Amino acid sequence: MTAITALPDGITSLLDTDLYKLTMQCAILMYLPDVHVTYAFTNRTPHMRLTTAAFRWLQEQIDKLASLSLTASEADYLKNTCTYFNDAYLRFLTSFRLRPTENVRASFTLLEDTGSQDDVGDLSLDISGRWLDTILYEVPLLALTSEAYFKFCDKDWTYRNQQDRAYIKGRKLLEHGCIFSEFGTRRRRDYHTQDLVIQGLQRAAADCQTQGWKGKLGGTSNVHFAMKYGIPPVGTVAHEWFMGIASITNDYEHANETALRYWVGCFGKGVLGIALTDTFGTPTFLKAFKRTMPTPANSMADDKHTLIPGAASPPLPPPPPRDVNGTTTDDDTSDEQSYAQIFQGVRQDSGNPTEFVTMMRDFYERQGIREKKTIVFSDSLNIDLCLAYKHAAEEAGFSPTFGVGTFLTNDFTLASDDQRKSLPLNIVIKLSSANGRAAIKISDNIGKNTGDEATVLHVKETLGYVEQRWENHGEEAARWG
Repeated sequence: MTAITALPDGITSLLDTDLYKLTMQCAILMYLPDVHVTYAFTNRTPHMRLTTAAFRWLQEQIDKLASLSLTASEADYLKNTCTYFNDAYLRFLTSFRLRPTENVRASFTLLEDTGSQDDVGDLSLDISGRWLDTILYEVPLLALTSEAYFKFCDKDWTYRNQQDRAYIKGRKLLEHGCIFSEFGTRRRRDYHTQDLVIQGLQRAAADCQTQGWKGKLGGTSNVHFAMKYGIPPVGTVAHEWFMGIASITNDYEHANETALRYWVGCFGKGVLGIALTDTFGTPTFLKAFKRTMPTPANSMADDKHTLIPGAASPPLPPPPPRDVNGTTTDDDTSDEQSYAQIFQGVRQDSGNPTEFVTMMRDFYERQGIREKKTIVFSDSLNIDLCLAYKHAAEEAGFSPTFGVGTFLTNDFTLASDDQRKSLPLNIVIKLSSANGRAAIKISDNIGKNTGDEATVLHVKETLGYVEQRWENHGEEAARWG
């Protein structure tokens, strides 16, 4: 591996994370500050193991997370750029600290102990504590685990041409009119790789502007890099929000609607308005999506179904939207609208994307919604898939955008044989319980089911879930193979 000097080791900024972790933390602070949760780590590439040396480095980096805090310049950036964050959250984040010695337990089980630093074993990461305090661990822990593996275990790679590779990929997407953002923090090879990738994408974006192409670099999900390079931070909400609320309420039939209602209550209509559909299967989600959001005048009639027990407050009337200068504008919230009308679009993150496009087209037509909506595609994308999904979405009357992750930030060949890929880890950290009850995700593909198997089965039976398997992605262990 080529040596690079003066690079940050591990995580050095609290904002080196995905935007949607912050937006969810903001909503949790408002409504669910005392909920206790746990998270579970899964290595879907179990043959790719850490060494003793890698684990020791990882533990050191986890401990260092306690030193992170929001700087004055970062606080100003969030206030001026992310105007959907309320003042209470910005004050909270200014004093927020991660406490890994209290919340994170990392353990390492050797396959065979010879006393060597090169002995391999299986990693376990268990996270527990208040949801408010633990939600920001997922992204840095995954990024650090990947960095540890490629720092100590698989060293047959270099940074050579990484910026150029990203530039070429970005140009191809932009030339073909794609609007896309970089989504690759959690499975990046390391910080420097992501830095090189964004530099390459910015070069491509400059070419796009010069050439007058219709494509656009929408930004990055990483708030730190968005601030560093002056590009938009991109993101809305993750499965975790829906999983947590379903677990807390133990009401999977109404969980999607409850999650949507509290989300709009926190941020307002049309703000952070891309809905994630597949937590418990898209057909179930659409039943909630077509429902009318209660207005202040009629909200009490529906509260029994969409109130979270123990929440700090009921879902508040959506605040009036703010313009680009942060000034509130007049908004008539008395008009009844469905969530499908309120939200600007949806995100597709599992299952067959072209079938999803057809399903959403049929749904909007049945609801009489003629406004052009957005579909964000974010499931294991590459250039060819982006172009195929762009065509399908546009043919159906949608505005497609793309969140491209691992294909950008962990796409390497072996230094010893540039015809062979240096494969990324496929690792995830998912919410596993909330207030002592199992948290699960079903998705639109059986390969992405997560959580307690008995709960998964029970929820599928309750919701009448029809099993889906999308064979194009094959086995999870070889997703980017």
